Amino acid sequence: MFSFSADASCNDTRSTSSRDKSADGLAAWQKLYSVLTHPRCINCHTATNYPQQSDDRHKHLGHVIRGPEGKGVPGLNCASCHQESNADSTGVPGGPDWHLAPLSMRWQDSSDQPLSSAEVCRALTDRSKDNGFDGPALLKHHQEDRLVLWAWNPGRRGNGAMRTLPPLTHDEFVAATSRWVDAGMPCPPGK
Repeated sequence: MFSFSADASCNDTRSTSSRDKSADGLAAWQKLYSVLTHPRCINCHTATNYPQQSDDRHKHLGHVIRGPEGKGVPGLNCASCHQESNADSTGVPGGPDWHLAPLSMRWQDSSDQPLSSAEVCRALTDRSKDNGFDGPALLKHHQEDRLVLWAWNPGRRGNGAMRTLPPLTHDEFVAATSRWVDAGMPCPPGK
């Protein structure tokens, strides 16, 4: 005969709750991944010595290169063209402290293909690669960082058309980040 103790049923409830929380966290992560690999984000989270531009993510015009701090090189630094705000009359996007993400925060491979969901997740949860951000710091970064916010106000292209927006609103992105952090920042399995 098999019997359950009160403790066994409690542990089973906690286990189910933990699985539910992890599943919710993974679902939230997939939403984050859809934004992080959108051109507004991934164009500056490159694995190369240059930024990319536009929705087709082509190499930045003018042979712009990363430079030692991700801000270009003397005579051709990012701030030479990218001012504090978008220049809709010329189509040059702008935002505060325009720069490339560090190579440790690359979200694509050397062939310019997005890394897998699991690889990007591991990069975000590895404090040695993500500026030391823990969950609350990453949430604050997604909520307040002005370059992150730029993705939802990217201005117009040179032809006057609006740049595309990420697949989630900023509020949805922050809510998904919060759910993922609250769930313990789980990463999907795999490569």
